[in-house]
Amino acid sequence: MHTRQYSPGALTLDVRPMTAPGWVLDRGADVRPSTGTQFRVWAPNAARVAVIIRGRRERLEPIGAGIFGGLVSKAAAGDDYAYSLDGGPPLPDPVSRFQPYGVRGASRIVDPRPFPWRDAAWRGIDMADYVIYEMHVGTFTHAGTFEAAIEHLAPLAELGITAIELMPVAQFPGTRNWGYDGAHLYAPQNSYGGPEGVRRFVDAAHAAGVAVVLDVVYNHIGPEGSSLHAFAPYLSTTHRSPWGASFDLDGPQPSHAEVRRYVIDNALYWIVEYHIDALRLDAVPMIHDDSTPHIVHDIAAAIHAQSAILGRRVHVIAESDVMDPVLVRPVASGGLGLDAQWSDDFQRGAHVALTRENVQSYAGVRGAADVASALERTSMLRSLRGVPSAPATDVPPDRFVFYVQNHDQVGNRACGERLAALVSPGKRALATALLLLSPYVPLVFMGEEYGETHPFLYFVSHESDALCALVRDGRVREIIERGHSVDPPPPDPADPATFDRSRLDRAAAGPSSRAALALFRDLLALRREERALQPGRAALSTAVDPDGAWLSVELRPTEAHAHMLFAAYNFSALEYHVPVPAPPPGRLWRLRFSTRNARYGGPSDTPRLTKQKGGVSRVRVLPESAVLYRLEGR
Repeated sequence: MHTRQYSPGALTLDVRPMTAPGWVLDRGADVRPSTGTQFRVWAPNAARVAVIIRGRRERLEPIGAGIFGGLVSKAAAGDDYAYSLDGGPPLPDPVSRFQPYGVRGASRIVDPRPFPWRDAAWRGIDMADYVIYEMHVGTFTHAGTFEAAIEHLAPLAELGITAIELMPVAQFPGTRNWGYDGAHLYAPQNSYGGPEGVRRFVDAAHAAGVAVVLDVVYNHIGPEGSSLHAFAPYLSTTHRSPWGASFDLDGPQPSHAEVRRYVIDNALYWIVEYHIDALRLDAVPMIHDDSTPHIVHDIAAAIHAQSAILGRRVHVIAESDVMDPVLVRPVASGGLGLDAQWSDDFQRGAHVALTRENVQSYAGVRGAADVASALERTSMLRSLRGVPSAPATDVPPDRFVFYVQNHDQVGNRACGERLAALVSPGKRALATALLLLSPYVPLVFMGEEYGETHPFLYFVSHESDALCALVRDGRVREIIERGHSVDPPPPDPADPATFDRSRLDRAAAGPSSRAALALFRDLLALRREERALQPGRAALSTAVDPDGAWLSVELRPTEAHAHMLFAAYNFSALEYHVPVPAPPPGRLWRLRFSTRNARYGGPSDTPRLTKQKGGVSRVRVLPESAVLYRLEGR
């Protein structure tokens, strides 16, 4: 903490009129340029609260409902501070905007207003136009900072990426973590570049025409470094997530109203102060709330209301391990009104179709048949929790985010293998086509675009050796539950080498990487050109080989001047002749795309349409390949 001495003025209460459009954060430290800094903290557990700043203790006054506040003259942006409850030791602010010394250190006053935003004309992107690139800031570059990531925004935009999804960046213990152990939800990770780094990254992304999605965690608070419990009853005594203490979202009034406010304010904070375009709510089924309406509904409602005030599109996306249409149905139809949800159903079906793995985490998955069910939104897969998916045929396709891999599906494997390390180059190209030719919102995991083969492992840098040991043992148990071998044991999450192995290795990229990039670029261009590949612009039907060797998808456009499309995917090592819908008189199917192209690093071969007995047309699909045909006039 700073120790500069100064002569404080009178400590007063100050209620500022709302000067920003819509929502403003009125907890924590709020800079008033001409008068000092206003502090407000919810601390009903304390009789006395003081703010420690520049070596002095300044008493805060109770202003009702367990809130203490006051204006400290001359306290300014850049000063470090902490709170003392009933004369106790310094504690960081529960609503700290920055933790420069880590989770247990002093908080720093941040004034968000002077940042020179250049995105005044930015209006966001429709969910249907999202092509999402999931990024872990710490391993995306060697430096592991927002600043270092900025230089890669333009190449990703040129490739066809329209949205970057950041894995959680709330302050966590140490410097190595996936981000789901956040202890300070309002403070961007210091080792990534803190608040200034996030703002610079988002501003640069918008300049490149790219939206920014932020992964936020409201199902639990991190297991180390949080002092929320010292201030107030933030944490539930009845609910607990698999990863730690849950927020008390449905406890007795009036406390639970303040906890709900803490969570909803956090969601709005990222949208307003950092210009974030969408939030991805982690593990929504584990956000425990028995009250009505559910907190997820209230988050979405608050975000959408603020979006209207700001005049830009802002979305709320749920992570759920099963297809749950209630999450994305309109409130008027009994839903929670979110804009989209992740679809594990598609990933699980695709993974089994491509790898034939049958471990516990993929038990009962039928491969190509389940891909077809996910595409038609009739999937009935069950999660590891035993919860079944529900049909969602009434929900528009742009409400579902599809992927063949993400941080969970890679990092929760014992050795963190990416799909490119598990399958042949042909199947890797097939997986890319399966994802990007599906008329849903696609998500790719960093490095997937060029076929990265370095693993993405689970890593932490907790301060407590005992906690590291618990994480290590829990990791082994989880891997066993998923049906994977632990012989040899998985890498130690607390070992710095585990983190180092998880960094992207662009320097190792060779011809196969250039071929993979060309495939991504061409397929994303194809999505923009062919209306039927865009979410919600075509009716979809599928056919599946009884043995799961191949899958075909027919896309019939729902608007004029768009072409009917037919895609076929061969997951097997054998050649297949897949039935093609009979074209109307005067029309014919023309090849639009094939993964079997020398441009993509494989032997070039043009699939041909043939006619079998009975006049049924078929397309010859080569092993481990995908083709797309377009219905055209002669």
